[in-house]
Amino acid sequence: MALYTRTGDAGQTSLYDGTRVSKADPRIDAVGHVDELNALVGIVRAIGVDAGIDEWLAQIQRDLFAVGARLADPAERIAARVEKAAMTQDDVARLERWIDEAESALTPLRHFVLPGGCPAAAALHHARTVCRRAERQVVALGVDTVAPGVIPYLNRLSDLLFALARLVNHRAGVADLQW
Repeated sequence: MALYTRTGDAGQTSLYDGTRVSKADPRIDAVGHVDELNALVGIVRAIGVDAGIDEWLAQIQRDLFAVGARLADPAERIAARVEKAAMTQDDVARLERWIDEAESALTPLRHFVLPGGCPAAAALHHARTVCRRAERQVVALGVDTVAPGVIPYLNRLSDLLFALARLVNHRAGVADLQW
């Protein structure tokens, strides 16, 4: 199969149910923000983090593919047959466990934190902002038009990315900069 199909040359793309939509459609825009977030998580992994955090980030990348699949499938045609595209409360609970684990190694926050620090932490802060943008775009689609686990997952993921940025800085011996 060729990488190029020429089917998008007129400015349209297909959803999983075969519906053709504009590449400027808000749903495709949301998928694009999730894809950008996934790429940023890949950048963090390429910069380098410890093995435990890298394992979490690899799982997050797989999860983000599932989020994108759910967004590109408003008719829920793949949901029943592609189990790895499911987003459940268990996925959200996993993120909450990771947040709790990351925060247990950190001093409690008493101030706002300026994004930055070591390169991996700065990239995690960037990923957090893209995650928030993706979440806003998904919410704009209408909560009744999005698979139930997607919005809570993105909401919790941005919290985790913030906690990981702080943790990565802490492990690198770089203090959070207070505002």
